[in-house]
Amino acid sequence: MEDKVLKAMQEAGKPVRPGEVAEKLGVDSKEVSKAIKNLKDSGKIHSPKRCYYAPVQ
Repeated sequence: MEDKVLKAMQEAGKPVRPGEVAEKLGVDSKEVSKAIKNLKDSGKIHSPKRCYYAPVQ
């Protein structure tokens, strides 16, 4: 799931909200939020502004 979330963020090309990623992937937003937390903890994504996430360049 984390790989899918990261790929969706990279394809978006801009900071996205978890709900947008969930909608694009067709999954529950809770799953996306869990993946985002893990990705953020591992340093693969960051939050440029509140509730928006983007991959680390």
